[in-house]
Amino acid sequence: MLLRPSPRAFPGRLCAGLLVALTLLLAGCSPADTASSGDSPASGASRVTAAPSWAGGLPAVRAAALPAEARATLALIDRGGPYPYAKDGAVFGNFERELPRHTRGYYHEYTVRTPGEHDRGARRIVTGRGGEIFYTDDHYNSFKAVLR
Repeated sequence: MLLRPSPRAFPGRLCAGLLVALTLLLAGCSPADTASSGDSPASGASRVTAAPSWAGGLPAVRAAALPAEARATLALIDRGGPYPYAKDGAVFGNFERELPRHTRGYYHEYTVRTPGEHDRGARRIVTGRGGEIFYTDDHYNSFKAVLR
């Protein structure tokens, strides 16, 4: 004998199912994983996460969420070069004062290739003597602390 639920049980089950689906959806959307602009990392946007204390209040991004060219520059920095641009490794003066203040020579900058650009473009990785890493895609107007 097959038992059928009463028609009155259906709305309760539907509400319970919707509640479970909503809970699962919200559980997968933590604040640490929200995109800064709603774009995917492949389009040049980056996922913003909680910033470490050394970031001086700047937003943070995981290295894996950076554009491929920025990840390639990080790999070159890790290996110590060789760098494709003569100015890579030069002292970054922090004249815009966007990064935490340190003595001159604390920061060094590296070019991040920009597809379609024939010069150095606007993207850079800036490293600090204490192991800090920052990324800018707008020629020093704003930075994100890079988490590895």
